[in-house]
Amino acid sequence: VGPVVPEFAREGFVLAIVFLGDQPFSGLLSKNLSREALVDGLWAAVVDRKEPLVTLNKAQGLPVTGKPGELTLLSVLPELSQSLRLGERELQVVQASGKETSGLVLLSSCPQTTSRLRKFFIHARRAQRPTATYCAVTNGIPATSEGKIQTALKLEHIDGVNLSVPVTAPSRKDIVEGVKKTLSHFRVLATGSGCALVQLQPLTDRPG
Repeated sequence: VGPVVPEFAREGFVLAIVFLGDQPFSGLLSKNLSREALVDGLWAAVVDRKEPLVTLNKAQGLPVTGKPGELTLLSVLPELSQSLRLGERELQVVQASGKETSGLVLLSSCPQTTSRLRKFFIHARRAQRPTATYCAVTNGIPATSEGKIQTALKLEHIDGVNLSVPVTAPSRKDIVEGVKKTLSHFRVLATGSGCALVQLQPLTDRPG
């Protein structure tokens, strides 16, 4: 959603995220969260399960990997696998966003499926094909029914939280210092009462 806001604002409408149900990790991950509480929270955050795939909603602040002894998504997968009653099968990460990003994580309990899907995501990114589709409701209607959104983003520490913020006309120095150019496709699916249902397909990753 982050890359969309600046361009949409220029078109005269504001983006609003659509939340589907109450999820345990809707905000930031608590720094004092215990291992057991994290496993329970991840179990409760499962939004879809179709063997061998499991999809869950990861909170911002939870790293996927880390140093030995650190609390990460990878470190608690054995316990999460047991909580989901997978028996001898252990979950593996197929696709997940970084520590500073919340969102859906795709896991698999089948090594062959994991390998195939990882290769799919790698090839899709190299070919700049979308690997995920998001939907949002806007306060206002876009001037065009579909198009591309190109903007530059950087991570900025605001009120104790790392957020992706837009950078206008980034310089070469900005790019070196971590500013990332992003590209997304958007398409208006429906309109009504001054709002629009918009489909978004990022082609590049956000910072973080």
